[in-house]
This record gives sequence, C-alpha cells and structure tokens, in this order.
Amino acid sequence: MLRFAANLSMMYNEHAFLDRFAAAAKDGFSGVEFLFPYDFQAEEIRSRLDAHGLTQALFNAPPGDWAAGERGIASLPGREDEFKRSIDTALKYTNVIGNKTLHVMAGLIRPEQDRAKHRAVYMDNLSYAAHHADLAGVTVVIEPINTRNIPGFFLNRQDDAQAICAEIGAENLKVQFDCYHCQIVEGDVAVKLKRDMAGVGHIQIAGVPERHEPDIGELNYPYLLKLIDALGYKGWIGCEYVPAAATSDGLGWLKALAEQGLTELKPR
Repeated sequence: MLRFAANLSMMYNEHAFLDRFAAAAKDGFSGVEFLFPYDFQAEEIRSRLDAHGLTQALFNAPPGDWAAGERGIASLPGREDEFKRSIDTALKYTNVIGNKTLHVMAGLIRPEQDRAKHRAVYMDNLSYAAHHADLAGVTVVIEPINTRNIPGFFLNRQDDAQAICAEIGAENLKVQFDCYHCQIVEGDVAVKLKRDMAGVGHIQIAGVPERHEPDIGELNYPYLLKLIDALGYKGWIGCEYVPAAATSDGLGWLKALAEQGLTELKPR
C-alpha cells in the first residue's frame, strides 16, 4: 500500500506554516514533508506532528543562502566546513523531529566552472554526510533536478545519481526519485523506476509541465503509482506540487487511489 506525504512547503499555503500540519491531517494524510524546518524550533514541529498523528517523511539539509539563490552547497569547493556544519544541524533536527530520510541538495555550477572539481567535492561531502547520518540511523538522499526550474543545478539525471551512490558505496545513501524532474529531463519514467528502484530512497510526484496535482498534465500517474506499488516500494511518496486552486479541493486523485485500495486516508 502506498504512503503519501503532503509537502507543506507547496501545499496548504492557505494556512500559516505551523497550521498546515492540522490541515494535512484533516484531509487524511498520515505523513508530511517540507523543504526546511530551520526557521522553527525542532520541538515546535515535533509537537505539531504528535498533535495530529503525523509522521515526518523528509526535509532538506541547510542549502546555503536560499534567499540569495543558492540551492545547496554539497558540490561547492571552498564550502566544505560549512557543509559539515549544515549536516550537524540537520541531524540535530532529525533527532528531535523523528524523520529517517534527509535530502542533501547538490548546488549550482556555472558553465565555466570545473565540473570535475565540483564532483570531487560532492563525493567527499556526501561520504561525510552518509557516515554521520548512518550513526544517527538516517538515510541521505540526493535528487536530480531539472535545469528549467533550477538553472545550473549540478545533478540532473537518474543514472548519474545512481552512479554516484554506487561509487560512494554507503548503504544509507540513495536517490530521491522525483517523477516531475525525471520526466522533464529524461522521460521514460516507468523504465527508470524499474531499473533503479533498488537504489531509490524517496519518491516525489507532481503533474508535468505545470507542477500542479498529479492528475493534471502529461504523466499517467494511475499507471506509475500502480507500478511503484507493484515494484514493492515501501517508502513515502512526497506530494511536491503547487495546487491549482485550494489544496483540499484538488485531492480527488488521492481519494480515488484510496477507493481502489492503493492507499489509506484517515482524516483526523
């Protein structure tokens, strides 16, 4: 049975952030994810999860200066000490909040920069993150992201991400398979899910190309979600999409899956 986590950075923006937990639980979600928790005390977030019977599926390690346009620092030469501190911070939050999966963003690279140098830094930093996360019982995931949404993002392809994980060889380092990004960069999503599922640590969904609900756009999610279930995936599926209108009004796709027995909704 599939487990879906509402992405509270994109969904339920009708509410203040800390009120989105209650809204997601009311709609029957049992899990949530979001980009970053660091504007709040970890204990405050944990209290919202506990109050509404929710599980935290995922959040991201600190990404550098997000407001200035940075999108991760894992592959950035000269930022290694900052990266280590960011992992330490993230793991302190996971310890309190309780999630067992942490996304580490690669960062940006300009065309004139040395890709091999960035990759070497990335590999060393991911090895550090995976080792320290393993001590905390946490899985680190890396995500290929399309360069339409984030121009210059270092990691774009599923095969590249899988190769990086294989080269590092840490059992708790896996790929975050975002169907939206995969479709935009590569397509052939079903084949890649079949090929790579053993190395997938988290899945996310959104309609393509507008990034609205998964029943809007060119991807056949009824087929893909049944495939994901058939492949034996037991992790969370993050709903990382921007609702076309009010969040709750756009959940017909999720209710349909519940009616088919592919997921369970428990409004609270």
